[in-house]
Amino acid sequence: MNLRFVLRGQPITKKNSQQIIKAGNRRMVISSPQYRKYEKDCLWQIPPEAKQRIDTAVNVQCVYYMPTRRRVDLVNLLEATMDILVAGKVLADDNCRIVAAHDGSRVDYDKHNPRVEITINSYYGITLD
Repeated sequence: MNLRFVLRGQPITKKNSQQIIKAGNRRMVISSPQYRKYEKDCLWQIPPEAKQRIDTAVNVQCVYYMPTRRRVDLVNLLEATMDILVAGKVLADDNCRIVAAHDGSRVDYDKHNPRVEITINSYYGITLD
């Protein structure tokens, strides 16, 4: 298996873009409007051939091109992208039995074309019992 596609737009972390709202007598943490817009924009960009609900061990390589050189947490970017890939039906789940590795993932700089380039390959380094 070898899938490759690009999600255009400035990658946004889910964790750093949260809001606390009051629902009745409880407080809830929800994603910010900026993250929800980013997720919605990404979902329509996923090509139909990528919507496979992958349930075998894979390596998901994500190369993020950010519009600034400001430091960003790669783990938080990966978390947001994995949630988008599950919501977009690319992955059945983002647990460690399916997303076995993120080898090759990194953050780079592209002022004029922020995006994430995603490559999904079979991962033969583990067995699923």
